[in-house]
Amino acid sequence: MMRIFLFLATNVAILVVVSIVFNVLGLSGTLDAQGIDLNLNALLVMSAIIGMSGSVISLAMSKWSAKRAMGVHVIEQPQNQTEQWLIDIVAKQARQAGIGMPEVGIFQTPESNAFATGMSKNSALVAVSSGLLQNMNADEVEAVVGHEISHVANGDMVTMALMQGVVNTFVFFFATIIGHLVDRVVFKTERGYGPAYYITQMVAQIVLGILASMLVMWFSRYREFKADAGGAKLAGREKMIGALRALQRGHEAEDLPGQLAAFGINGSGVSKLFMSHPPLEERIAALQNNR
Repeated sequence: MMRIFLFLATNVAILVVVSIVFNVLGLSGTLDAQGIDLNLNALLVMSAIIGMSGSVISLAMSKWSAKRAMGVHVIEQPQNQTEQWLIDIVAKQARQAGIGMPEVGIFQTPESNAFATGMSKNSALVAVSSGLLQNMNADEVEAVVGHEISHVANGDMVTMALMQGVVNTFVFFFATIIGHLVDRVVFKTERGYGPAYYITQMVAQIVLGILASMLVMWFSRYREFKADAGGAKLAGREKMIGALRALQRGHEAEDLPGQLAAFGINGSGVSKLFMSHPPLEERIAALQNNR
């Protein structure tokens, strides 16, 4: 809860600073002089509500939606030795990391992958693919579990969701300003909103959203290095390196939907700027250099 409070407090502080800057620079007065009737302070508040609410709701529903999107079978009573071993490994590492016991699940896919999600570090879900259990040895699976437990212990799900909320806030804020400028200055709409406002705002949100996603993906890649280091601490550095090398030898991991992509063990992208994970060779090198 402290992490959520600090992040929300930071968001509020940013909004206050932006509002003060606008007032000091007289931007509101400049817009009024141009006939652009836009209350920037009210827009900031509305943008924050719109931007943050979606991320918070998404975070609150993350376990529920992940189970259904990936078809996760949650292990309540282990049915075989593999399930019992997986439960024991997660329990052991959760104790080491100082978090509550997560729910443990398996989703059916031949690709090697895993993810963690949940609204808090004491109420999380750690799920691995059936392909991961089949394609990797026990040491490698243990390292992958350690990687996911580290995501939970580091609070990465909460941080990423709140960061996305901050980004959404300012994407909506600036897209709305751009829409107003085009509608009032270019198309000379005097009352209400013309079609130009809606079209421009929508296009601006798409363009700004794409640019903002680069920042979010950069942060995701940064957290992957931290999760690898955490997995190495929990399971052993050589086991973590071995798991990453096993991913290199196998197929590219199946894409995880939406927000889950940032918390998988593997990831890919058409461009490094939009990749949720660093290249595997960079992650291996980071572990090798961190002796």
